[in-house]
Amino acid sequence: MKKLLALVLSALVLTSLLVGCGSTESKKADVKVVTTIFPIYDWVREIAQDDADIKLDLLLDNGVDLHSYQPSAKDIVTISDCDIFIYVGGESDKWVDDTLKQANNKNMTVLNLMDILGDKAKQEELKEGMQGEKEEDGDEKEYDEHVWLSLKNASVFTQSIADALKKADAQHADAFQANADAYKNKLNELDKQYQDAVDKASVKTLLFGDRFPFRYLTDDYKLDYYAAFVGCSAETEASFETITFLAGKADELQLKAIMQIETSDGSIAKTVRDNTKSKDQTILTLDSLQSVTSERAKNGETYLSIMTANLEVLKEALA
Repeated sequence: MKKLLALVLSALVLTSLLVGCGSTESKKADVKVVTTIFPIYDWVREIAQDDADIKLDLLLDNGVDLHSYQPSAKDIVTISDCDIFIYVGGESDKWVDDTLKQANNKNMTVLNLMDILGDKAKQEELKEGMQGEKEEDGDEKEYDEHVWLSLKNASVFTQSIADALKKADAQHADAFQANADAYKNKLNELDKQYQDAVDKASVKTLLFGDRFPFRYLTDDYKLDYYAAFVGCSAETEASFETITFLAGKADELQLKAIMQIETSDGSIAKTVRDNTKSKDQTILTLDSLQSVTSERAKNGETYLSIMTANLEVLKEALA
């Protein structure tokens, strides 16, 4: 009897060990999500919240500009094994197709913001007075890739990201949707604040002595604009004609501010100001969120906090 009991206990111990090993093997692995730019990274962060099953990576984390980024070997490996890859999908992301062909994970979910936006994506606009590219292909349509600078677009992208996360991690699907709904409410509230500020503004035109990545934002609120270059331009030197035109527009419209983006050295905006009659315009900076670093993210900056700061700048520009 003792021998039989010992055999039964041994069998139970062995069974428990096997079950234990089995549960370790079947433990759900982290869902690896890779994003290119900070706005996408932050949207995922807001939807996932504290879900330990989501492992999130930001590729452009050191301040490099979206337009000049090329993936490193390490970046390609990171993308290759991820479960969800989210990128903008504009002209600057031509490297993505080749990278995805080399991916190890053939079941990867890929979200392209330009594809999500579909026919609401806007073609780049060469507006009056704007300096074109030196090597411009007049037959090729190029779309404005700065789609994240519309709060309305951000709400659409938030839901698409939530749907992808729910599919990848069904256990937390309800939490993801609740987080997405709460975040979309915040986006909609800020959108209303932008509209209210524009409605109350005495000025309805922005003038940029710089590139102009804010087409989606100005179109959302029916603002007019003038700028030295299109948003994706690689040009860094403005012609005499461009400077003269912009200075003349600042005089004609009696603008109190000349705008630039966060990566600018300010030289073009200052030259435009120096060629106006009054030479006293304030130079203001709007953040295009193209090169937010991981350090800024760790210090508490978010998509909403930067867009809220942009609203305060916009109010001053339109006063």
